[in-house]
Amino acid sequence: MDSMSDGLELASDNRSPASGSPRGEWVIAPGAKPERRILYIHGGSWIAGSPKSHRAITDRLSRLTQACVFAIDYRLMPENRYLDGIIDCQRAYRWLLDNGPDGKASADFLVVAGDSAGGSHTLGLIAWIRDQGLQAPTAAIALSPSTELMLTSLGSRANLESDVMLGPTVKKMARIPMPLLWWGTVLGMRVLPTSPIASPLRGRLHGLPPTLIHVSESELLLENAQRYVEKARAAGSPVELKTWPDMVHVWHLFTPLLPEAEEAFEHIGAFLNRVERAHG
Repeated sequence: MDSMSDGLELASDNRSPASGSPRGEWVIAPGAKPERRILYIHGGSWIAGSPKSHRAITDRLSRLTQACVFAIDYRLMPENRYLDGIIDCQRAYRWLLDNGPDGKASADFLVVAGDSAGGSHTLGLIAWIRDQGLQAPTAAIALSPSTELMLTSLGSRANLESDVMLGPTVKKMARIPMPLLWWGTVLGMRVLPTSPIASPLRGRLHGLPPTLIHVSESELLLENAQRYVEKARAAGSPVELKTWPDMVHVWHLFTPLLPEAEEAFEHIGAFLNRVERAHG
């Protein structure tokens, strides 16, 4: 996946953090302010991807928000446990509260964002932050997030045919007997598919920060994203959903070539401006 960033014209400076810091890279656009920070959690089905593979998104976010983006290089499966990646994200958030690209400093704007599998980690992380009583992020953004591990009725899922990226894989999974699929997931991830750690939709969704979810109307994850938003709103959390027709999974990666990707980032910018005005 790292080759996805090859040949991109990026405005940002990519910088390794100081020794002893979480693994990852700083993405700093011209004019980005060190007290403005974004924790970015990349997608890749928890088994692939890296800060480098998602530089199209992190560069765009840094330019859009004038914030320094820390793209975390969290531990992936199968070499590591699923939980190890979650622990890395939790530690990175604690660290970002007090550390910027130039060292120790508090943050006055801090956003948690991620896509796909990283979107799942994002939604799980904001619930953990609430439960830990930590300083809440200014906002959270989840792009085409996984909100629940889909194991039941795979062959009859809505958008199975229209999701060109995830559909073929899910069709193959649908042929596996349910008990094998269930226990294979448990053994592979070492966590129950019904656990809120792996399925944020199953968790308690009250007291969350302003959260924006983007999802394509053509992808398999649409229905569960809608269910997450409905449940969060019912719990009183300010969670918003914006959908796009006929887009591939995480189409944001195709900025600036895809006009709809640019529209999506403009929508993110408007959302964050609105949240900041209300916040301060």
